[in-house]
Amino acid sequence: MTTDKSDISGWLVRPAGGPLWAGLAAVLGALAVHTVLVTSGGGMDNAIVVDAGRTWLAGGSPYDDRHFLYFPSAVVVAAPQALLPRAVLDVAVPVAVVLALVLGWACALRLHRVPLRSRLAVLGLLGPAAGFAPFGQLVRLGNWTVTAVLALPLCLLLANRGRWVAAGAVIGVAVALKPLLAPMALLFLFARRWAALAVLVLVPVVASVVAALFLPDPTGFLTRTLPFLLSGDDAFVRLYEASPAAVLPRLGVPGAVATALALLAAAAGVVCAHRRWRGPGPAELRLAETSAGLMLSAFLVSRPSYDHYLLVVLPLLLAGLPYAGAVARRPWFWLALVPQLPGVTWPWLEPGRRRAFRDSFTLCALAVTVARHCVRGTREAGRPGGAAEERRTAVESV
Repeated sequence: MTTDKSDISGWLVRPAGGPLWAGLAAVLGALAVHTVLVTSGGGMDNAIVVDAGRTWLAGGSPYDDRHFLYFPSAVVVAAPQALLPRAVLDVAVPVAVVLALVLGWACALRLHRVPLRSRLAVLGLLGPAAGFAPFGQLVRLGNWTVTAVLALPLCLLLANRGRWVAAGAVIGVAVALKPLLAPMALLFLFARRWAALAVLVLVPVVASVVAALFLPDPTGFLTRTLPFLLSGDDAFVRLYEASPAAVLPRLGVPGAVATALALLAAAAGVVCAHRRWRGPGPAELRLAETSAGLMLSAFLVSRPSYDHYLLVVLPLLLAGLPYAGAVARRPWFWLALVPQLPGVTWPWLEPGRRRAFRDSFTLCALAVTVARHCVRGTREAGRPGGAAEERRTAVESV
């Protein structure tokens, strides 16, 4: 990245004017207010967790609801929400989700040493809020995926500053709330940060075991939820799953073959991510690109795998835009996001039962783009005068 006038990086890292900030505030405010007006309980997905908390407080088992897919520790965290009036939840949850998205983006920017007052700070949040459908969907649903959107860049920011144990604790807390970031254990394994890895594992395990002791069905997650996740046998959930393991059978591919293909693709993605970790370049870029590769690989095989999961990796990749050779500068990065443009009608793919096909295209195209970049970017970064040198110059200049 360079900051002179001849490169777009220079324009992106300069301070944003008042009109840009006003536009961002208007879009985020409108999204939050609209969600308050059209949803209840903070959104459908948040309501599932809150209802689980209410069931537990009433003496029942949260795992009686097959769509409650969280660890027992999440029940305890949801209980305070269950005590709040519905009118308070309707306002508090959308606002909290928007704030978490903003904070996650701020952590991603600081990881890449991009100024928080820059044009990229505004446009990198305004663009997804106005032009990436899963952003608004995540706010409207109140899905707890937002905890991972905040936790991942915060973890990498801490790791980049040498605070690996604290980074492991952040991921551990996020996994205790929702297991989405569990694949990040591989990053700590790559880095051989054993103490941090132990913290990452122990935090959700201890929290869940302790919480399970207070549930009427302590083994409910293992006996009900885990088999449900492994089988994926739910007609409603299947309509929205974007992983190839779920989509390919709907196109006539045998389930075993689809699962095998998804596993092979995920394994290839992990290998590419490991290669990026061991490659040259600044630590912040290796952290971001390796983590994005790991998470996208996991999304290829996870059941379920929804479109808003992409928001976990998108901020990390967008924040690296000022760097020469960044994955966000590759054409396929942007082409992969095109199906998620709101307001665009895609023939034969608009009905709810077919939306998963375009979501799967975005996931697969983005995963392939990042995996290819992890290999190709490593080669480019190793060349004299290549991307690695430009990135170091950029960090020093910012």
